[in-house]
Parts: sequence; C-alpha cells; structure tokens
Amino acid sequence: MEFTVNHQALAYLVAAILFILGLKGLTHPASARRGNLYAMLGMLIAIVATLLAPEVQSYGFIVVGIAGGAIIGAIVAMRIQMTAMPQLVAALHSFVGLAAVLVGIGTFLHHRSLGLLNPVLMGEISAGVVIGAITFTGSVIAFGKLQGLLSGAPVKFFGQHLLNAVIGALTIAPAVHFAMTGSLLSLALMTVLALVIGVTLIIPIGGADMPVIISMLNSYSGWAAAATGFTLHNNLLIIVGALVGCSGAILSFIMCKAMNRSIINVVFGGFGSDSGTGDSAGAQAAEKGVKSAAVEDAVYWMEDAGKVIIVPGYGMAVSQAQHALKELAELLGARGVEVKFAIHPVAGRMPGHMNVLLAEADIPYDQVLEMDEINPEFPGTDVVLVVGANDVVNPAAKEDKTSPIYGMPILEAGRARQVYFLKRSMRPGYSGVDNLLFYQDNTYLVFGDAKDTIEGMNTALKGGGH
Repeated sequence: MEFTVNHQALAYLVAAILFILGLKGLTHPASARRGNLYAMLGMLIAIVATLLAPEVQSYGFIVVGIAGGAIIGAIVAMRIQMTAMPQLVAALHSFVGLAAVLVGIGTFLHHRSLGLLNPVLMGEISAGVVIGAITFTGSVIAFGKLQGLLSGAPVKFFGQHLLNAVIGALTIAPAVHFAMTGSLLSLALMTVLALVIGVTLIIPIGGADMPVIISMLNSYSGWAAAATGFTLHNNLLIIVGALVGCSGAILSFIMCKAMNRSIINVVFGGFGSDSGTGDSAGAQAAEKGVKSAAVEDAVYWMEDAGKVIIVPGYGMAVSQAQHALKELAELLGARGVEVKFAIHPVAGRMPGHMNVLLAEADIPYDQVLEMDEINPEFPGTDVVLVVGANDVVNPAAKEDKTSPIYGMPILEAGRARQVYFLKRSMRPGYSGVDNLLFYQDNTYLVFGDAKDTIEGMNTALKGGGH
C-alpha cells in the first residue's frame, strides 16, 4: 500500500498525542519512565512517517546520518556521568539551535536557486535563524560554565543592558530587510548579530542560576524548532516545537518564582543583579567559627531520632552517593526513624536533577518531597542531613540583603534540632556565596567525600551504633 499524505498526517497526529502524554508523564517521578517511553515511541513513529513520505527520493545520506547519530548517541549515553547531565542538555540545545540556522540558510539557498522565494517564507527563515543562533551560542556559553571551561561567576560591565538592546535592534533590522528583499548580506548580518547576542545574554548569568537558564534555553530550542517547522511546512515539527517552547517557558517561570527572580530578567540577560555594598552577614558570621563533627556523632543523633530529613545537592551527584543514601534511609527506617528527602526546585545543575538521581537509586517517591511540602516539617525534625547542597539551604537568602541570592526561597533546614552538613571543604556553593548555616549553633560540618561518609554511617549503624 502506498504511503500517502493522509497516512503521514495520521501518523503525525498519533506522534503528537504521544508527545503530549510524554510531557504529562514527566510531571511526576512515578510516571516519568512511562512518559519517556511514550515520547520515544512518538519520535519513532514521526521518523518512520517522515522517511516514508513521497518527497524522500533517496535514503543514502539519510541512512548515513541516522547511523552516525545513533552510534554517537549510544556512546555518549553509555559514558555520560549523571554529574555531567546538565552539560549534555546544554550541548543538545546548542545542536537544535545550530540545526535551525543551517536548515534556514539551506532552505533559502535552495528556494532562491529555483526562484521560489516569497516574503512569508523569508519571514519564517528569519525567525528560525535568529532564534536558532541565539540558542546555539547561548547554549555553548552555558555548557562552558557548567563544564568549568568558563567561570561560573557573572560577567558584568557598565552598559550591558543597553548593549543587549542595541544588538537586539540591530538584529531585527536586517531580519526585516531580509524578509522583504531576500538579501544574502542581510541574512549573514542578522545571523552574526544573533550569534553575538546569544553570548551577551548568557555571560551575565551566575552559576547558581544556571538551572533556570538551562530551562529557558530549552524553551528557545523549541521555538527554533517550531520556526523550522513553518519553513519546512512540517506540521509535526511545529507542534513539537510549540510543546517544547511552552513547557520550557512555563518551567522557567515556575523556577523563577521559586527563586524570587524576574522572568523578564532571565529573557534579557539581567539575572543576578548587583549585590549592593556594605558588610555582609556572612563576613560577620565567619568570625564565630565553625563546628566540625565525626561520622559517629551524626550516627548517634540519627539512630535515636524520630524524624530525619535528608537534603541532597550537587555534592551528592559528584560523589554518586544516592545508593548509599538509600541504604542509610533503609537502616534508619528499620530502627523506626521516619526518613524524608527534601528537594529544592533548583538543586543541582538543571531542573529535576536530584529527582533523577534519587529515582535512579529506587528511593520511594512518597519519601521525596518538594520545598513547599517539606518546609513546615523542619521545626519538628530531629536531624537534617545536608548532602552536598549549599545555596538552597543558605539563610543568607532571607537574612542578608547584600547577598546575590537574597529573596530566593530556601529549604529551611536550620530550623531543625540538629543539622549535619556533609562537605569536602569550606568552599562556598556554586554561587560563591558564604553559607550562614555553617555558623549556626545547631550546625556541624562533617568533612570528607559524601559517599565515603555515608558508607561510614551505614557501617556504624550495622554495627549497632551507640
């Protein structure tokens, strides 16, 4: 039976429905695996339907491209560490942006050679190229910051916002001119300017705010894909791009709300305003000193506790301590201790980073609570175990008006009876802000690798503790 346009439209409809079900599944850890399967099945149907389209006359280069991409993807998937997942996401976003740019330029050159250019098509190409170029260079900068190739500190200078506005206006002008005239010079100029603005929008972003930027770049990549869909007259690509663009924008808004930041600042590269002047509370607290504790001290408190809340952070990901944490929770649970995990919306380096790691260790979903759910429970908690988190529990966000993270809602771990903080050193978190929680009377730091420390706790509990 010949594969017709109607068959393709039906296949695309089924794929679109599966993509929507996939997004719905990703709203909760318990259904995330099923959501991924729906999305994968939808993508498979979309690819097969596209390859069977009458417009496809030759499969030579297509097969080579798919095979090469599959091999590279399989190798990356097998070798990638969970700590590097945010960098991988940023890199994949850059590929989407670059693809949008190349497809737009290629479509223009092809249609120009056939004499089929029109203002609508060139307007679609303009949108795809500009959004794609911004996504590409912005994602490259984000990758560099996350990978440590570039400094995670905000890069700021006088007149930065004015510069972004000027470059933005200069980008729009040749884009409009290209849409009206099909000028190759205008296409080149708008592409270069869009690449530049992708850099200038992201370099002012501090490391602590990178999860929001990853989410926003995800949204940009969706809009770039949607614009490409209009260029190629591919309805499914338009639908998928719109789904990714909208979901990424909504997630960015939710995360900005969780951090008491402005979504407008994210879009226009103003995230992380000047921190102000004057003596900070952190500088004053540093004079009080910090109390350290041994593994046995933490075990002594936890094994007799009524409730223990564990706060995971990027340090847990670095040391791959999630499986050891699961064992710790089981050992404490066997002693009648209620154990819960507290997740901040921006813990780690990307949205959902901690949820993914805890799910990987098969920690029950009903033990994992979000910030708004868990915060009222801290005052009635005997012990909080902070595993590599930093900024998300820092009281400076509430107490120090000079701090760059001031106003960000935090996990109120300091309100518990005792706090044990697993740290490699006294270095501050990714934002570079001193953590006031270190200096509270009820806080003790346990120095060492998180995984080794937790395994030591497990050994002590198995041996009968105290």
